[in-house]
Amino acid sequence: MGKEILLSEKECELKLIQASDIEVREVEWLWYPFIPIGKVTIIQGDPGDGKSTFMLELAARMTTGRPFPFEEETDREPQRVIYQTTEDDADDTVVPRFLRAGGDPSNLLFIDEREKRITFADDRIAEAIKKTDAKMLILDPLSAYIGDCSLNQANEVRPRFNYLIDVAREHRCAIVIVDHMNKNEQSKALYRTRGTIDVVGAARSTLIIGRHPEQDDVRILVQQKSNLAPTGNAFSFSVSSEGITLLEEMKMTADELLSSAAGQMGRPAVKTEQAVEFIKEMLSDGELHPASECRSELERAGYHSGTIKRAKAIAEIESTKIGDKWYWQSSDRNQEVNKDWLSS
Repeated sequence: MGKEILLSEKECELKLIQASDIEVREVEWLWYPFIPIGKVTIIQGDPGDGKSTFMLELAARMTTGRPFPFEEETDREPQRVIYQTTEDDADDTVVPRFLRAGGDPSNLLFIDEREKRITFADDRIAEAIKKTDAKMLILDPLSAYIGDCSLNQANEVRPRFNYLIDVAREHRCAIVIVDHMNKNEQSKALYRTRGTIDVVGAARSTLIIGRHPEQDDVRILVQQKSNLAPTGNAFSFSVSSEGITLLEEMKMTADELLSSAAGQMGRPAVKTEQAVEFIKEMLSDGELHPASECRSELERAGYHSGTIKRAKAIAEIESTKIGDKWYWQSSDRNQEVNKDWLSS
C-alpha cells in the first residue's frame, strides 16, 4: 500500500500556478465576523447549553431574511438552509423550534438519511447544496457526521474535513458543525475540543456557547477563533421553551467564559480582592446601577472582564433586568428592587 501511494505521488504531473493568474476576491460573510461563506465554522458547548436551539434561531432568521443577532438592518433575501441532525427528531423538536423562532418552513430542508447516514465525504451533501442553492448547511453533531475515523488521529480527521472544506468553497456555502466539548474543565478553551487539535484547525471560525455563571437561563456566545477577521464581541441570550431572547453584547474571551466564577475555590487573587472592594464601594448606596456603566467603571480602573466576573460573584451582586437593560445592586444592602425604578 505504501509503495503504491509513493509511486502514485511520484508519477503525478507537476503543475505550477502563478499568483498573477489567481483572481483575488474578498472574504464573503453570512454573519460577520462569526460565519464566513464558503468556509467551515464550528460551534461548541456542553450538552444542554443551547447550541442546537441557537442554530435554529439563525436558520429561522436566514430563511426569512431577518438580521442576525446584533446585526444592523439588512436587505438580505430569504435563503435556504439544510439542517442535518441525529440529536433531535424533525417532527417533534427541530421543526417546532424552528417555527417558534419565526422561520419559513419552505426554506428549511433535510437530506433524507433513512436509508443511509451522511458523512463529510458523502456526495449527497454537494448535490443537495447545488440543487437547492442553500447558503448554510448545519451538521449536528460532529461525531455523527465525520465518518468512521478516530477523532484523536489528525491523519484521519484532516482528509475528512478537507473534503467538506472543498465542498463549502466550490459551492459558496457556509458549513456549520455543531460539537460537544470534552470534560477537561481545567484546560484552556482551545483544548476543550474533543479529539485532535486539527478539528479546530480545520475551521476558519470557532464559536463557543456556555452558561452564564450566575443566571441559569442565560447563555453567552464567544468567538474562540477567527482566522479571517477580528474576533467578534461576545453576547448573552436567554433560553426558554419559546426559544431565545437576545440580551447584551460584552467583552469576554472563551477562556473567561469557561472558567466559572461560581466554581472558584480558595483565596482569591489580590487583583480580584481589589475588584471586590471596588464593586462594594461603587454599589454601597444600595441603589440600582446600570450594568454597562459598572463594567465601564471597572474597566477604566484596569480590571479585565474575567476579574470583573469573579469579583461580582464573590461580592454577591444582584443582577436585575428592567425593560431591556440590566442593573447591578448590592444584595447585602437592599434585597428588594427599588420601587421607583420598577414603576419608571
